[in-house]
Amino acid sequence: MPKIKTHKATAKRFVITKNKKIKQRKCGQDHFNARDTGKAGRIKKRDIDISKSFHKTIKELVQGF
Repeated sequence: MPKIKTHKATAKRFVITKNKKIKQRKCGQDHFNARDTGKAGRIKKRDIDISKSFHKTIKELVQGF
């Protein structure tokens, strides 16, 4: 059975943690940050969890199975 290659665009956006959770960087944090309050800036820097329905698809793309 041939090994499927890792989907590089997906691998750059998602991280699989040690406990098998999938994290994604929150979008909209690259520019226009000076006008935000400090609280909004801190919230933008957090990672978000992915819903369970996407776990199988993302694992296959990132790990290349």
